[in-house]
Amino acid sequence: MDKTKSTLGKWACAILALLMLPATASAQEVVKFPANRPDISEPVLLRAELFKPEGAGPFPAVVLMHGCGGWQPAVHFGLDNHARYLRDHGFVVLNLDSFGPRHTAGGKLCSSDPALYHALDYRTQDAFDGLHYLQSLKYVAADKIFLMGQSNGGAVAIRAAKASSPRSYNSTTAFRGVVAYYPWCGEFGGSQVALASPLLIFAGGRDNWVPASECQGVHATGADLTLKVYPTAVHSFDLDIIPQSYGGKLIGGDPQATADSRERMLAFFEQNLSAPRKPVPTQIAQTSLSTEASNTPLANMPVSNGNRK
Repeated sequence: MDKTKSTLGKWACAILALLMLPATASAQEVVKFPANRPDISEPVLLRAELFKPEGAGPFPAVVLMHGCGGWQPAVHFGLDNHARYLRDHGFVVLNLDSFGPRHTAGGKLCSSDPALYHALDYRTQDAFDGLHYLQSLKYVAADKIFLMGQSNGGAVAIRAAKASSPRSYNSTTAFRGVVAYYPWCGEFGGSQVALASPLLIFAGGRDNWVPASECQGVHATGADLTLKVYPTAVHSFDLDIIPQSYGGKLIGGDPQATADSRERMLAFFEQNLSAPRKPVPTQIAQTSLSTEASNTPLANMPVSNGNRK
């Protein structure tokens, strides 16, 4: 466990090197709701930006989860771009800030291995709190809510997709589908994982903070697990930052991987909108890790030429 926690701290510090870009907020509303696991001595009101398509709905929805640095400008800007893209394709989006309300924003946790690992617990509850908040909105389809997380938020996404998580985090429903961008795949805890939600992982082939190899060879039960690796991409590839080395580790934006992954994320969400809704599982059957070699419509979407070698 100490070794896996150390991995969290080492790669997470890269967030501190992100360029300070202006975060252009285009959310239609800023909302607050209680955190069921505040993890500090005072009550916590989670803060989120809410994006809504035009019309009456009901719309499907997505919860977005940031990395260890919180809403640092470059991260906020990137999440805002994801949110606007999904909103423009008919999804309500809740961009959730876990760390600001707990006074741990600005990368304060990025160098602390125990704090990062501990944060996975209360942040997974935050994700389900976001799901429950969206279910309370009359213009949201309550059974069609998805989750996406980046980096530390990607590890949260993996945890939230697990079969045990809905009950562990006080939910009677699972997310309709989950996407994890460059997550720490040590969260799987081994080569077998039981899932309540279909899970799509995007990883960078040159990411030496959280190597894509840690995500390979995992077999899932209960729901599909798909891994897409961008061979030339590094950590934080969907952020608008200059490629650079930080402490010997690589971070930087990759516009082609960003555009391709965003299209694949949307296709994954749309594909799972029409899939039959499964109850929170108890006993589940074996499925295998899907890769680009599989014959699914999602796997056969075109890959940007810039990410092939």
